[in-house]
Amino acid sequence: MHHGHILAFDYGLKHIGVSVGQFVTRTASPLVTLRAKNGKPNWVDVDRLVSDWQPTNLVVGLPINMDGTESDMSAQARDFADALASRYTLPVALADERLTSRAAQELSRERSHELAAVLIAETWLSQAVDKT
Repeated sequence: MHHGHILAFDYGLKHIGVSVGQFVTRTASPLVTLRAKNGKPNWVDVDRLVSDWQPTNLVVGLPINMDGTESDMSAQARDFADALASRYTLPVALADERLTSRAAQELSRERSHELAAVLIAETWLSQAVDKT
């Protein structure tokens, strides 16, 4: 059985929502929305989150079109996941985020990136735990 925390990222060019999830409860909580410049976060902020939470996994939402094809943002989200993988010695997974951003916007305009990251984390956690 998995234990510990994951950090999930709702990647965007101007904002990156971050949530923390836990394997035991398969739930996640919003942490912060990081500012990004052309998709590049302030890596010091990301370093601090990884140091503070000591996650066992990192998860990045992958924007997929409703028909299952990759969106324009898919390649950029993959690049961000690759950057995380090269920066930290942690497994990095991509999670289909087809419905998370819209659902999060309906929940809260102000915290939509963080809430989208929560939905990404919880979706990934439920699938990861079910596979064990």
